[in-house]
Amino acid sequence: MSKIKVGITIGDLNGIGLETIIKTFKDSRMMEFCTPIVFGSTKVAALHRKSTKIKDFSFNVINHINQANSKRANLLNIWDNDIDVNFGKSTAKSGALSFDSLKQATNALKNKDIDVLVTAPINKSSIQKNVPGFIGHTEFLEGNFQGDSLMIMISERMKIAFVTGHVSLSDVKKSISIENIILKTKKLNTSLIQDFGIRMPKIAVLGLNPHAGEDGLLGDEETKYIIPAIKQLKKEGIIAFGPYSADSFFTNKNMKSFDGILSMYHDQGLIAFKTLSFSEGVNFTAGLNVVRTSPVHGTAHEIAGQGIADERSFREAVFTACDIYKKRVEFEKLNKNPLGFKS
Repeated sequence: MSKIKVGITIGDLNGIGLETIIKTFKDSRMMEFCTPIVFGSTKVAALHRKSTKIKDFSFNVINHINQANSKRANLLNIWDNDIDVNFGKSTAKSGALSFDSLKQATNALKNKDIDVLVTAPINKSSIQKNVPGFIGHTEFLEGNFQGDSLMIMISERMKIAFVTGHVSLSDVKKSISIENIILKTKKLNTSLIQDFGIRMPKIAVLGLNPHAGEDGLLGDEETKYIIPAIKQLKKEGIIAFGPYSADSFFTNKNMKSFDGILSMYHDQGLIAFKTLSFSEGVNFTAGLNVVRTSPVHGTAHEIAGQGIADERSFREAVFTACDIYKKRVEFEKLNKNPLGFKS
């Protein structure tokens, strides 16, 4: 397989995105297995390098993707005008430019000019000043590609998905249904097989209520929805267990015993995930016909421009995107010719 072309969005200009990008590709060994192409601006990159005092690094500046150098970190210069960078501030201009970077990278992914997409953190409120309907990366990409998205948070310790994502806690119960639990578990199961090469995934399903409802004493969602969903999943050949009490599930033994975890809502799973895997965790958008990853942290405006941002999560996002892309190619080949016969 030729080196994977990794398209990279610049993220919020006033955050730590570009700093983590530069720190990641300052290590030339990264270019041994991928060709990075950043959708941004040489002037913005220069301001970030100057502010963070990052030396001995420069992008290979290109005006078209086909000019990319496979041995360098490439920057596709998509803005020629002067741009102000105001570290730590949320501005409409920064939001507009970060959204433009996302749009242009998305179009390149559609046209197969890049193989995978890695997105630096954005400030949603900044983007919404110009694009009122914008919710987030996941929803934007779902509107541009085939499939139904599923957010999976990935680290060496766990792979965890969610029945509900960016919804208020008051609306979580409305989305807890047999159908939704079955749907999200099946998506997680499919991703574990095709994206991670796990032949027969074992999935742990968490409960919604304290102590998984205590047989109905602390809530009936487990008995009404979660347990029936697990029973149906088992009938369909999916190896699912639970419901497990979320407050005691995240032990080393449990996380080693399961290939995937299904959490009922955002904070239930992410508090544990970010506590255990924040520095090296990755956010993966499963369920689509393209591969997109991102670091788990946000724009971190409070430390932007200081040169102290930790690039490990971004670097892992690049590694993960490339690994998943390879796994999907292998999966497609095996399923086209499952017995390996030569024509």
